[in-house]
Amino acid sequence: MIRIGTREIGAHTRPYLIAEMSGNHNQSLDRALSIVDAAAKSGADAMKIQTYTADTMTLDTDAPGFVIEDPKSLWAGRRLYDLYKEAHTPWEWHAPIMKRANDHGMACFSTPFDDTSVDFLESLGAPAYKIASFEVTDLPLIRKVASTGKPMIISTGMATVVEIGEAVQTAVSAGCRQIVLLKCTSTYPALATNTNISTIPNMRDAFQCQVGLSDHTMGVGVAVAAVGLGATVVEKHFTLSRADGGVDSAFSLEPAEFALLRSETERAWQSLGKITYGGTAAEEKSRAFRRSIYIARDLRRGELLTRENCRIVRPGYGLEPKYFDIVLGKPVNTDVKAATPLGWHHLGLPPTGPSS
Repeated sequence: MIRIGTREIGAHTRPYLIAEMSGNHNQSLDRALSIVDAAAKSGADAMKIQTYTADTMTLDTDAPGFVIEDPKSLWAGRRLYDLYKEAHTPWEWHAPIMKRANDHGMACFSTPFDDTSVDFLESLGAPAYKIASFEVTDLPLIRKVASTGKPMIISTGMATVVEIGEAVQTAVSAGCRQIVLLKCTSTYPALATNTNISTIPNMRDAFQCQVGLSDHTMGVGVAVAAVGLGATVVEKHFTLSRADGGVDSAFSLEPAEFALLRSETERAWQSLGKITYGGTAAEEKSRAFRRSIYIARDLRRGELLTRENCRIVRPGYGLEPKYFDIVLGKPVNTDVKAATPLGWHHLGLPPTGPSS
């Protein structure tokens, strides 16, 4: 079992929903606090931010590799340094953001990107940590986070089985006992066809830990399906309005959509139940709508049952349809009124029917 703050996370409780603010604050603290308010109202269990500066993330250069060249990227042509400078959450905002979340009874934690950010978050009493998918191979960072003893949520992204294993082993060896792995597709936005959430139960079995989904697709369908496969945590980027723009707004959920995520993932979790066959207690009254054998017209004692005077109809209070061919041609041993459910006693047989 994993606990973040007062909230338990696991198969025994509804999915833990994380609203990721990222850079959707658009460099306004007031907007950041409004995002926290809206996320809480929409049903988020946690607000997540990111702790870095442009200088802790990359180098201030136009050298090859430091400018996004993919023409299909949301950030095509942008320098990494400029992008991170625009998207970063000022460190002096962390305390008021965390307090606002806590005032709503919502956890607030962050994704650190270097040792200094971990130390800073520890000074604020962060209840948990998230490792971004691109940092899953940064074992020194994972070791640093694990040393805090706090729960760790790791997005897997492009990581191979070996790389995930190394990350988990590093975390465990450094003292982390509460790990959640998130299936994640590191494209922005991601397509449902690229999410491969069938990996979730396999990942859970392979690494013997809880598994969830960091979802960059539009809508809530992929997340709902992931819960059906056993995801206990779902992370979605969150914004007040995509129309307001921002570095991550294009693949972020708006408040009404996040509220739908909350209701539909909880409904999916409730539907899992247990392996069972046959009717449930809630279905018992519906047995009446099954078909069974009924007398179709008034019969006198000794008359033979035929396809005209007895029929398979609803409701289900008579003999089961599988006995129809057996009772045809048999005489009734008493007068029987039409609309009477046929029973073995009408044929002078015990309740179990004809002997073999």
